[in-house]
Amino acid sequence: MKIVTAVIKPECLDACKTALAQAGVRGMTLTSVSGFGQEVGHSEVYRGARYNSDLITRVRIDVVSADEDADTLVNVLVEAAKTGNDGDGFIWVAPLDRVVRINTGDENEAAL
Repeated sequence: MKIVTAVIKPECLDACKTALAQAGVRGMTLTSVSGFGQEVGHSEVYRGARYNSDLITRVRIDVVSADEDADTLVNVLVEAAKTGNDGDGFIWVAPLDRVVRINTGDENEAAL
């Protein structure tokens, strides 16, 4: 099994969720994250005061998949999240040793 993790622009979230659902994904975990990379920070106004921030808000998507499906999911996410601009995000894939569905006790592939 693999865990596919994508960090994307928030405005690409709906397209990614739709594309993953069409690819047969039945579940995912979404997290609001912030960080920095090659993009330059931005300035915001909060309660009338302007401040500069070097942290960019992004959305993290985690999907657990069978080994043979991981490359397909990466391709689906790239197509859905790609705008062609800096800061489109990153995707990484890591091996996953064990998954347990809490309510049934099913493990690994059966838990997916």
